[in-house]
Amino acid sequence: MDDLDKQILSHLARDARVSLSVLARKLSVARTTLQARIERLERSGVIAGYTLRLGEAGRQNRIRATILLSVEPRAQPAILARLKTIPEVETAHTTSGRFDLLLQVAATGTAALDKVLDGIGLIEGVKSSESLIHLTTRIDRGV
Repeated sequence: MDDLDKQILSHLARDARVSLSVLARKLSVARTTLQARIERLERSGVIAGYTLRLGEAGRQNRIRATILLSVEPRAQPAILARLKTIPEVETAHTTSGRFDLLLQVAATGTAALDKVLDGIGLIEGVKSSESLIHLTTRIDRGV
C-alpha cells in the first residue's frame, strides 16, 4: 500500500459516498486510476465494505456500553457463537490482560440494556463481566 492508497482510504473513511470524479480531482489522479485502485483495495480485503455510520441524532435513542468479559478457558468459541445471536452486540474483540473479550453493545434504553447484560451473564462459560456505559461521544473517527 503506497501513499495514494492511504490517501484514498483516508478520504473514503470520512465520506464513502464521495463520487469517483470528485475524489479523483481532490487527489489529482485520473478517475480510471482511482477506480482501479479502489477495486484493488476491495479485492485484497483492505476495504471490506461500505456501511452506514449513525450521527449523534441517529444515536440519541440508543444507550451504548462496553462490556468486558472474563471467560472460562476453552469456552470462547461457544460464547462467541452465542453472542452472534444477540443483535444488540455490535462488535466483539479478544483482548490481552485481565479480560478475555471486549463487547460493544447498543440497546434502546436502560431496561433493554439491563436485559442484554443479564443474558450475557447467563451464557455458560462467562465467569464475570464489567460494564461501562457510554455517556457522550467526544471523538469518533469511524475507523
